[in-house]
Amino acid sequence: MRWQLTPPDWSAVEPYSQLVSDVATFVAVTVAVTLLARLVVVPLVVRIVRSRNRNNPTLVSATETYLQVAAVGIAVFLGLVAAGQAGFLLTTDSAILVAALTFTLGVAGQEVFGSLISGLFLVADPDFNVGDWIGWPGGEGHVEAVDFRVTRIRTPNNETVTVPNTELTTNALTRPFGRDSYRVTEEAVVAYDEDTEQALLELQQAATNHDRVIADPPPTTRIVELGPDNVRIRAEFWIDDPARGDVADVESDFRRRVKRRFDEESITLGPPAGRELSGSVAVTREIEG
Repeated sequence: MRWQLTPPDWSAVEPYSQLVSDVATFVAVTVAVTLLARLVVVPLVVRIVRSRNRNNPTLVSATETYLQVAAVGIAVFLGLVAAGQAGFLLTTDSAILVAALTFTLGVAGQEVFGSLISGLFLVADPDFNVGDWIGWPGGEGHVEAVDFRVTRIRTPNNETVTVPNTELTTNALTRPFGRDSYRVTEEAVVAYDEDTEQALLELQQAATNHDRVIADPPPTTRIVELGPDNVRIRAEFWIDDPARGDVADVESDFRRRVKRRFDEESITLGPPAGRELSGSVAVTREIEG
């Protein structure tokens, strides 16, 4: 019996050879352009923007973010051109598909696009910069970065929160803190029979002697309320470099210092409320017989 080998029939796979070639070309060009953009073009542009906008870190951060996304879009387009599929974008069927996708994104992505537009407004706002301390209805903290949809903010407790850009553009923002400093406000209560002036002095000394408290503006103390049972006093001081994220530690250390100084001066913190009770109690006994 004689065996005869027949060559394989490649006609079944020939229609897919061009597809495989196009896909390989698309992937290769897209990856190459993306790497070139991220490793060379984006760092170069960011370096130029940073050198010309040293006092605007927000613009530098936004430039890097938007360029990276734009690089991906350009890489995909050039990949399609290299694979000979750019004409697909101009066909009638693809136009219908693009229109359908546009409608779907317009309905389902209103919030996303709103956040994107809000992010652009935040970047363009000269009074809103990376490194600022801001307060909004949901909290306060140090602005770390402005992305497409959200702004990353680090709170005084060293927690990073992501806030939708729309929330920052539609609500009032307060900047009670300097861009390089942070204002700390601490309150205490003392009894009426204590030396209030001495208590205010101890508060001020506890802040002045702290190594994180800056001298300009100097710490201040004041009486904020004459309550029914005690006197409420307040100390305000500023610390430098709030971006370090140790604001809570500074506040805790200040409270320990105040407690220690008040104990040394025999000043009572948080005295009990004074109340005078009056009345009488009557006891009756009934005898059953």
